[in-house]
Amino acid sequence: MLAYARDRRRFLLFGGRRQVGPETHRERAEILLESLLTLGPTFIKLGQLLSTRPDVLPPAYIDVLSALQDDVPPAEWDDARVVLEDELGPIEERFLEFETDPISGASLGQVYRARVAVGSESEADGGARGDSPEHVRDVAVKIRRPGVDELVSADLQVIHWSLPILLYFVDDARSFSLENLADEFSKTLREEMDYEREAEMLQEIQANFDGDDRYVIPDVIESHSSPRVLTMEYVGGTKINDVDELERRDVDRSQIAENLQLAYMQMIIDDGVFHADPHPGNLAVSDDGRIVFYDFGMSGRVDEFVQSKIVDFYIAVANQDIDAILDALIEIGTLSPEADRAVMADVMELAIQDARGEDIEQYRVQQIIGQVEDSIYEFPLRLPKNLALVLRVATVVEGVCVTLDSDFDFIATATDYLVDEGYREESIRQYLSESGNQVRRSAESLTRIAPKTEQTLDRLERDDLYVRIGVEDSKNVFALLAKRLIYGMLLTMSVFSMGVLYALDAAEAAIVAAVFSVVVVVLLYRSFQGRRSTRVKPQFTRQSMRQRRGEE
Repeated sequence: MLAYARDRRRFLLFGGRRQVGPETHRERAEILLESLLTLGPTFIKLGQLLSTRPDVLPPAYIDVLSALQDDVPPAEWDDARVVLEDELGPIEERFLEFETDPISGASLGQVYRARVAVGSESEADGGARGDSPEHVRDVAVKIRRPGVDELVSADLQVIHWSLPILLYFVDDARSFSLENLADEFSKTLREEMDYEREAEMLQEIQANFDGDDRYVIPDVIESHSSPRVLTMEYVGGTKINDVDELERRDVDRSQIAENLQLAYMQMIIDDGVFHADPHPGNLAVSDDGRIVFYDFGMSGRVDEFVQSKIVDFYIAVANQDIDAILDALIEIGTLSPEADRAVMADVMELAIQDARGEDIEQYRVQQIIGQVEDSIYEFPLRLPKNLALVLRVATVVEGVCVTLDSDFDFIATATDYLVDEGYREESIRQYLSESGNQVRRSAESLTRIAPKTEQTLDRLERDDLYVRIGVEDSKNVFALLAKRLIYGMLLTMSVFSMGVLYALDAAEAAIVAAVFSVVVVVLLYRSFQGRRSTRVKPQFTRQSMRQRRGEE
């Protein structure tokens, strides 16, 4: 926190802003990464969440923390066995086979392979070995890490106590995002440890995709599940970012990327419940080319208002209507109404180009970054609580899709989905209706213009017309001009006094006047220095990826 504050202000708590280069940010981020890994499970999760929050951290931090995986040493089997048997009973009675080496280790839980006997007979006796082979199923058993409840509670208290200190060092825009992030993180982490909730969310999402052969969502084995143990159907597959293996198997990677985006658009826009942790470790491609979803611990819901505004946003993007995009962002609460719309319009224009997979000329990116630094001192993007998981999904899914197909066109896929589901036609009808109302109101206004014009001309003829002008000065331009004028007058007076005193052989007084002149010159010079921003700059995922590949 101190390092981050030092990077933003020259003297920590006071003094002018200063520019810090990406190299310094990267060094800070790498130190932060090591600290998070040392602090354990809760802070690893926090780092993963921060890696999807460009509204909180600079790009260099995002880049470093994005490499943070949920990869921690597995708990001892004897400890995990205690949890499993406390929840389900003796392993020998409940499972036909159980592999004690975990196939996946995470900060909150770890997964083992096993075989169970399920069906009408096994449901009655708990899965005894006497069941017939047709009821045997390969399963993945997810067990909460021993002692993680107490550890997470203690860590969340530390974060809760640290937050007020951290907020003291940051601006209002970041305070808004950080407070929401802390609340959402605590809620999400506790939900992720509740395996009964995870089973319910998994089953609800599975029902929403029932009959869609593009996706595989494992079944829950309810007879072998509890609040701390979740047993699911084992579904194998190739990790979704293993491009070489997918290529060897002749899988259409572009189609996989399109199906992945369509799945999340359906979950967020139509269903209102979604899988919120789509990193490559939780996505695979089956042998027959279907997308397999794992780990529904991090999942969320979207209310109808947010759904409608996301639709408005996608429609505006599909129509490349920049004003409508900005309006949708303001209405949903992610863009400050005081933002410089001209600059943000340029940012959105480049973002749309990147989403279409088009090459962006580097000078244009630098030009926009310069505009952001010159015009937006407080970066206007922020994140309400109800959008935290949605942003995580959007960010991670984009990265996975670009890995599968570097030329993938997000906007074309989104547009096709909006058309197929009837959203775009509905927006066109609404637009035509609003246009008709606007024409009617314009006609009514025209009928009122003539008499009002005549009244105005009469008052002008009688010298009875007054104009009142109000000037908004949100950036204190007049105060700055007044300050410069005063400094200039003081400087003129001090230089004149210094000359007169020197001519009168009053050396000591002349030196005092000279020192005063130097001080005034420094103050006058600083008044002309523009504030430099160390805020988040617009970054374009695909463009950055190409640059990194070029450097490599």
